[in-house]
Amino acid sequence: MSNGERRLAGLPLRSVPANAITAAALCFGLTGVRFAIAGNWPMAMACIIGAGVLDGLDGRVARMLKGESRFGAELDSLSDAISFGVSPALIVYLWALKDVPRIGWFFALGYAVCCALRLARFNAQIDIKDQPHKSAGFLTGVPAPAGAGLMFVPLYIWDVTGEPLARAPWIVAPWTLLVALLMISNFATFSWSSLRLRRDLRLPAILLVGIACAMLISEPWATLLAISALYLLMIPFSMSSYAKIKRRRAMTGNATELPGDE
Repeated sequence: MSNGERRLAGLPLRSVPANAITAAALCFGLTGVRFAIAGNWPMAMACIIGAGVLDGLDGRVARMLKGESRFGAELDSLSDAISFGVSPALIVYLWALKDVPRIGWFFALGYAVCCALRLARFNAQIDIKDQPHKSAGFLTGVPAPAGAGLMFVPLYIWDVTGEPLARAPWIVAPWTLLVALLMISNFATFSWSSLRLRRDLRLPAILLVGIACAMLISEPWATLLAISALYLLMIPFSMSSYAKIKRRRAMTGNATELPGDE
């Protein structure tokens, strides 16, 4: 192989920062399992949330540096499958579902598999131009990072209230199944590009985000519980919003694409 061919086959320097962030997210996800084994549930959850933050940054850094690559896309999917599929499943299993090991393991396994199926569906459709949800700025189903956050809702409740029922396998197992099904569903869910704010609401929105960040620092689990509840309440509205766009397109025959991002 010539020097020129070797340079072409290598990873461009501008793509290294984004891929390093993705690798860091993977490390965060796996470290969450380590804390779960030690019984440190707040740190286990914090690692998964940290992985979610990093996952939101890597793609933006790649676009900013023009360092998108097929290698980065594959690494991102593998990182997501582990950080938001395998790790949350193991954490919740060790926290509550191990009390019914035979049945509990199947629920945890089902969640991890559904997360992998969701990511595989996204990868399989990444080059398909005709994607109605994406062209309208919506996502298909609950994204993997949000699914991991929703998976921990019983843990949030238990940490905030100390209620032992929140840890009961007969409550945690059905909840795990529900989140798994939401991830592989065909529901249209809001993405950043589908959210539109009127001009008079933009300053209050900035204030609200600032307050939410302060609350995340002072009362992280109560705040994440509130955010999870708000996200679930938004799903019917996102479906209704997409249905309106779909009807408008059917009437006008307008297939103008809007920027969408999975």
